[in-house]
Amino acid sequence: MSNKIQELEELIKLFSKLPGLGPKSAKRIILKLINNKESMIKPMAKSLANVYKNIVRCENCGNLKIIKTKCACEANSNSYDKICVVENLADMWVIESANVFKGHFHILGGTLNSGEKYEQKNLLIDSLIRRVKNNNLKEVIIATSATVEGQTTAHFIENAIKGDKVKISKLGQGLPVGGEIEQFDDGTLISAFRNRGPVSTE
Repeated sequence: MSNKIQELEELIKLFSKLPGLGPKSAKRIILKLINNKESMIKPMAKSLANVYKNIVRCENCGNLKIIKTKCACEANSNSYDKICVVENLADMWVIESANVFKGHFHILGGTLNSGEKYEQKNLLIDSLIRRVKNNNLKEVIIATSATVEGQTTAHFIENAIKGDKVKISKLGQGLPVGGEIEQFDDGTLISAFRNRGPVSTE
């Protein structure tokens, strides 16, 4: 833009931070919005304000919920005997859409690097340990990505819950080294869940 407008430049910077978007893509989106102020910007601004005001992260399972209401993890605590541990919401949505798993989910909110303390990254590992102890679970499926960080996180979780009498398994065949869950197609996820195997806790 030849004549820079501060408000637009700030908006472009914010959009550029979104996954898959760079400055050029952000500019195209902003121009589309500007040309459709009433039909797009106005309802979008209202929706964003409502999300900001009313949607929070559940401190128990990591899923999203409406503020001051019970999360699904509380309402359906005894519905299933398996729990699938994922890194983020995108991973959970992909697994749900593939219809490959029926059970509880636990969204950590990220991964650990080697030697890193999970409290620093606000990962919900303590609440996972509580859920394993307090619920009648038969299996914990660790579905972290096949990256170094994902496997570091998986190993940490294994050590944290291995004292409980619950089966610990991890996704099997079909996961390429370095792959991230949210990028896999349904066939890959189905193969990974069907071929999941026990975790060695030695």
